[in-house]
Amino acid sequence: MADEANSLEDLKDLTEGAAKDAGAPAAEDGVEVIEAAEVIEVVHADPVIDSLGRSYATGKRKNAIARVWIKPGSGKFTVNGRDQEVYFARPVLRMILLQPFEVTDRVGQFDVICTVKGGGLSGQAGAVRHGISKALTAYEPALRAALKAEGFLTRDSRVVERKKYGRAKARRSFQFSKR
Repeated sequence: MADEANSLEDLKDLTEGAAKDAGAPAAEDGVEVIEAAEVIEVVHADPVIDSLGRSYATGKRKNAIARVWIKPGSGKFTVNGRDQEVYFARPVLRMILLQPFEVTDRVGQFDVICTVKGGGLSGQAGAVRHGISKALTAYEPALRAALKAEGFLTRDSRVVERKKYGRAKARRSFQFSKR
């Protein structure tokens, strides 16, 4: 290369010269000028809100299925007609329910009404979280990227392995007896 830069000043002169040759504005007062080749426009889907101002989604985990409605409000949680503290007594399960709101900075801004069927409490909490995440994206499509990055929009496909014949459970053998 004929134009070899040995110091930062030489490099600055080189970049200014290249910018003038290309017809671009030069850097002034230590401010770097960069022209964008193309503006990328992000298009979000339209919000899906019913006549009562709610968004609906279905969440699933293990054998649990949750039908979730969210609407702007004070942060009230109702699960199968009961308060969340009564239905999900363990603090870990209540923490799971609030995760989508914490990630999107929407804690206390939405009322949640849901009905859950099947599975145990852990699976039901995961199903409600999945439903809340999907309903939030339906209500406010701009939140999809934050929820997707945390993995809340992905249905957890892990389910209990079936019992096999000749075994006590899915993989456990019957107890061995010497005599």
